[in-house]
Amino acid sequence: MTTQKELPPHGLRPRDSESAARGPRAGNRRRSVARLAAVQALYQLEVNGEADPEPVVREFARHRLGREIDGDRYGEADPALFSDLVRGVAGDLGCLDTMIAETLIEEWPLRRFDAVLRAILRAGAYELAHRPDVPPRVVINEYTTIAHAFFSGKEPGLANGVLDKLGRTLRSSEM
Repeated sequence: MTTQKELPPHGLRPRDSESAARGPRAGNRRRSVARLAAVQALYQLEVNGEADPEPVVREFARHRLGREIDGDRYGEADPALFSDLVRGVAGDLGCLDTMIAETLIEEWPLRRFDAVLRAILRAGAYELAHRPDVPPRVVINEYTTIAHAFFSGKEPGLANGVLDKLGRTLRSSEM
């Protein structure tokens, strides 16, 4: 039996919980919340060294999505998008990491990045590669917004740049 690193009861939260779920239209809020939750779940998988996403998907569905935790209310999320993102990234991790690595300079390999930033980049790369129903500009903007919620330095710009390069490579006709 493996031991898991204990996360705080509230899990990984952005500096400003609301800013990561803000969007231009209220109707898209559930999808924005699903993306934020997916980043949190992917972070949890990585720090716990887990490969199987199913326990984390179930945990979030039962105990986090749309619930109040430590006085913070988690917004309603699109459960299908959340599940697809977490399962999809976990199932295609090697390919996603290779795609991301190809956009980076040699001195900054993906492993040097913070685990939260890796989760953001992986989720964004997955959507660009596997969700043609979502315009690439939406994907880039959503994950850049999430990066701004967690980081105040250069990381949001880096996320934007990496995802923009991937969008131009994977979906050039839409950019």
